[in-house]
Amino acid sequence: MNLSAPTTADTLRSTLGGLLDGLPPKQASAAVERLIANYRGRTPTDAPVLRDRSDVAAYAAYRMPATFEAVRAALDALAEAAPDWAPASHVDVGGGTGAATWAVDATWDGPRQTTVLDWAEPALALGRELAAASGSPVLRGAEWRRAVIGSGMAIPDADLVTVSYVLGELTPQARTAVVAEAARAGRAVVLIEPGTPEGYLRIREARDQLIAAGLKVAAPCPHDGTCPIEVGKDWCHFSARVSRSSLHRQVKGGSLPYEDEKFSYVAATRFPVEPAASRITRKPQIRKGLVLLELCGPAEGDGAGLTRVNVTKRHGDLYKAARDADWGRAWPPPSEDAGN
Repeated sequence: MNLSAPTTADTLRSTLGGLLDGLPPKQASAAVERLIANYRGRTPTDAPVLRDRSDVAAYAAYRMPATFEAVRAALDALAEAAPDWAPASHVDVGGGTGAATWAVDATWDGPRQTTVLDWAEPALALGRELAAASGSPVLRGAEWRRAVIGSGMAIPDADLVTVSYVLGELTPQARTAVVAEAARAGRAVVLIEPGTPEGYLRIREARDQLIAAGLKVAAPCPHDGTCPIEVGKDWCHFSARVSRSSLHRQVKGGSLPYEDEKFSYVAATRFPVEPAASRITRKPQIRKGLVLLELCGPAEGDGAGLTRVNVTKRHGDLYKAARDADWGRAWPPPSEDAGN
């Protein structure tokens, strides 16, 4: 794994700030309002969401840091399930300004052929600028290619295919086609959507489609069975902490130095992986002498695979690990024995 991830995140923020210095706040805010509706998946379309330089600049300032952190969290889970694997090629479908390519670069070292496909030329142009200023040979050498994202598209074969925050922009027919083509083209496929009930449902449907295409789930699910969550009552999502730059705060109108990005995802592969024994599906609840963990694990018999576990001081080192555990992490920790 690439240990320079914090440096990559800092470089992304500073590069964004440098290239977008002087962005008119009112113009950016107006574009952001329209982009929020698309981000939340309320306006599926057959046309690019990012239409011009103004849209792209607003998007990059508003969404790129959060998208980077969400994708990186999903990729970290894949890397944990396949610790001896690293992609030599990567295709980012609907990659826009390249947040996912930055996240891949933050996760794995080594040379890599990278291709970004998007239907908005202004997004590709800004993504190319950001990559050129990154200092990363992989990002600087990426190919930025205009392509229609939807039915009939052809994705180049690659070790890794990512599709982040794109499915909600597509019509149902186009969504199914993109997932099918990603499953055909990629040895590993990672799909990320907003952590909303609607975003979760898109990931759930895509997960079923990937499994039907012969891929095995690497993360977040510890199994390839039916998702045990009852639709309409809950949804599977996770959280990533995002540091806000001054530009980020300006465009989003916030004052805090950070925010939490909620996202849903699935990572699936055509090669052997070691999924987590179980995964923490909610923020751990810490009480005096007790940590309550909500877990998803392999279904047993007719069991749903969802459990609640109380970890107390009598569990020794496992209790200490539970107090430090994060939402979305594997459980128990690799060095611990759940039976302690």
